[in-house]
Amino acid sequence: MNILLAEDQAMVRTALASLLRLEANYQVTEAADGKAALTLLKQQAFDLLLSDIEMPSCTGIELAQYIQQHKLPTKVVIITTFGRAGYVKRAMDAGVGGFLLKDAPVEQLVQAIQQVMAGKRVVDSELLLNSLGDQDPLSDKERQALRLAADGQSTSEIAAALYIAEGTARNYLSDAISKLNAANRIDAARIARQKGWL
Repeated sequence: MNILLAEDQAMVRTALASLLRLEANYQVTEAADGKAALTLLKQQAFDLLLSDIEMPSCTGIELAQYIQQHKLPTKVVIITTFGRAGYVKRAMDAGVGGFLLKDAPVEQLVQAIQQVMAGKRVVDSELLLNSLGDQDPLSDKERQALRLAADGQSTSEIAAALYIAEGTARNYLSDAISKLNAANRIDAARIARQKGWL
C-alpha cells in the first residue's frame, strides 16, 4: 500500500514512517508540510493520506477537502495531538475515514488504516465524545480570514490573500468576532483555535 505521510515535525514524521514500513511493510512517501503534500497529491496517486491537522500553509483537513473535491480515491486518516471537538466534525464533513490521537500505539494505527481501507470509519473514542459538544458557527471564509489574522496579517493583506475586497475581509472578521462573542480578531482566533474550529 502506498501512503502519503504529511507531518511538519521532522522527528515525528521520520519515526512514524519507519514504524509503518517496519510494522506493515507499507510504502511511505513523506511530506514536510501540507503544501508539500498537496503538490504530491496533484502529481501521483496514493492509497492513503496519513496527515497531521495543524501544519503551516495547508492543514490536514484542507488536504482532505482537496481529495474530496477532486474525487480522488485516496482514503484519509488524521492523526493529531489535539483532541479538539471541532476538528472531528470538520474532518468527518471532509470525508476523513479515521481520526486518531498521536499517542495511540502503532498497532492501533495500523489496524485503523486497515479498517479505513476496507471502507469503515475509525474515530478515537475520547475524540468522539468530545465532538458531541459545541457546533462550529464559522463559515470557511471566516475561518480563513481568522487564521490569517492570527498570523498577524492586516485586513488589506487578508483581502489580498483571499482575493476579496477589503470591506468583505472586514465583514468576515467582524462576523467571526460576533459569532464567537470575542473582544477582537485575535481573541476570536484564540477561541476558535481552542475549540478546534480554526
